[in-house]
Amino acid sequence: MKEPIGKLISYLYRQNQKRLAKELAPYGIGSGGQHSFLKSILHDPGITQDQLTHQLKFDKATTARSIKQLEQSGYIMRQPDPKDRRSQLLFPTAKAKELLPVLQSILDEHNRKMANHLTPEEVDQLVYLLQKISRDHPDE
Repeated sequence: MKEPIGKLISYLYRQNQKRLAKELAPYGIGSGGQHSFLKSILHDPGITQDQLTHQLKFDKATTARSIKQLEQSGYIMRQPDPKDRRSQLLFPTAKAKELLPVLQSILDEHNRKMANHLTPEEVDQLVYLLQKISRDHPDE
């Protein structure tokens, strides 16, 4: 019997989160996708919390929690948006910039391990199909 797609994706997600949380714990980066938020801020300094929420497709509460934890860990800082006083711009700290190569290495190795039983062509096909599913079912 074939496993349902949703069940397989959910299982892979949970396994992925557990492994990443363990590997990132020594750096004070917890679960809940904090690494995704940090990478986005590193690659787009000055992004707002609302832009992050939309870009990464997390809910506002998860974004707020992650941003608060990253700020408390010394990885990001907030600055008022001169164009919108209600909004804050998020910037990486020197600590975050120093971590980027380590973080990228952890994520690259993690992806390599997840796909170690697949050929390069199968990896490309899997990514293509998951992106196709993701596009066909956008968040509400």
